[in-house]
Amino acid sequence: MLRQRINDDLPYLMEFRHDLHMNPELMYEEIRTSQRVREELEKVGVSYVGGLAGGTGIVAWLPGAGGHTVALRADMDALPIQEETELPYASQAAGKMHACGHDGHTTVLVGAVRALAAEERANNILFVFQPAEEGGAGADRLVKEGALEGKVIGKPVDVMYGLHGNPWIDQGVFTVRNGPMMAATDEFKVTVHGRGGHAAMPHRTSDPVIALNQMVSAIQTIASRNVSPLDSIVFSVTTLAAGGAHNVIPDCTTFGGTMRTLLPETRELGKKRFLDICQGVANAMDCQANIDWHEGYPVTTNDPWATDRFRDIARQMDADKVREEPEPTMGGEDFSYYGYKVPACFYYAGLRRPNDDCPAGLHTSRFDFNDAVIGDCVEMMCRLAIAPVQRP
Repeated sequence: MLRQRINDDLPYLMEFRHDLHMNPELMYEEIRTSQRVREELEKVGVSYVGGLAGGTGIVAWLPGAGGHTVALRADMDALPIQEETELPYASQAAGKMHACGHDGHTTVLVGAVRALAAEERANNILFVFQPAEEGGAGADRLVKEGALEGKVIGKPVDVMYGLHGNPWIDQGVFTVRNGPMMAATDEFKVTVHGRGGHAAMPHRTSDPVIALNQMVSAIQTIASRNVSPLDSIVFSVTTLAAGGAHNVIPDCTTFGGTMRTLLPETRELGKKRFLDICQGVANAMDCQANIDWHEGYPVTTNDPWATDRFRDIARQMDADKVREEPEPTMGGEDFSYYGYKVPACFYYAGLRRPNDDCPAGLHTSRFDFNDAVIGDCVEMMCRLAIAPVQRP
């Protein structure tokens, strides 16, 4: 009956997703999206508290007959990308689109609300509609506001689940792994101050362009010479700025990027070596380095018990569609903050359509969440919510 109820609801849910897709909103600007979610909660009589995490976050509560509480999360924000899909429901907001599938995630959780409101439930269920995953750490704000402790609505959470669509995994397949699932993501910006001058007389300058080049090259040795080959660390320099005239050595240059790691000790080591290298190179080149280091999302780590529970429930749905994620990805995800508060599991839902050998990737202008997986994703969320919670 649960799956039949979901199947009957699919046309409505697809229309809901298309509406979200046409009206994307960036982090902490999800005003319309939040309103649409609240309307859906009110339709089925589910209690909620809005205005959270900067104003657009929502936490909803569906009580059960037992004492355990399962939390389910969806993120709602879009990205500053110009859509190029040419779909009939393509983004109508210039320079904004749902390029990461959060329209699909939100739709799945709305579908779970609609299905579970009519289902007999032993567990309490907390639905978390979160803003600002794309760099705004909306999850951190909800945790600090007490959303998982029963301080906003409901009771304290015993276990929590979140999903992410993955365009490189076959449609209908779910993957998961114990331990690190996604990386910690830190950001940096370095401004190199030197002494500029005429390009024909570099000996009368302290050239910050040369210093920048040396720094960008040298920080790559952190991975190759300071971290074990069996560990993971990635430094990516993604922005550079220097000068404005071909015959002028500038006074300063800048570069920025990210560091991604899977272990706390590697994260600490990477930051220290980065600071040491940039300052050391600057000093050696008679320049000065001003470093702005921003500590980003921590590692998304799956709790073994919560993850084993996911596997058991998913295999009951379809054992052939449950697979192990072979290794962590170096992308970041603020679902990580929930896992530091309660046992949590983050899993991937495959989106790759049959015979699609070159799917559009996440954060690209041609990405679109696959409507064909909405039913399976809603059912998975529902079964995670209603299955017995038996802590070891």
